[in-house]
Amino acid sequence: MRKVIAFLILFFLIFIESIHSQCSMCRAVIESEEGQATAKGINDGIVYLMAIPYILVAIVGWKVYSILKKKKNT
Repeated sequence: MRKVIAFLILFFLIFIESIHSQCSMCRAVIESEEGQATAKGINDGIVYLMAIPYILVAIVGWKVYSILKKKKNT
């Protein structure tokens, strides 16, 4: 189980730069302006906001798993 989790974390860390989270309309509007600082900032914010719920669900799942495992061993 730990190997699978470690692999998934490593996979996401390697490919985090290639993630583009903007919808096509947002991307078209933001890319039309000079410089790409705003587009990069918005894209990073979207990825950050998307990652938080997955992390919270993983923590809750791990906690439930550990509680059930402890109960089974008792």
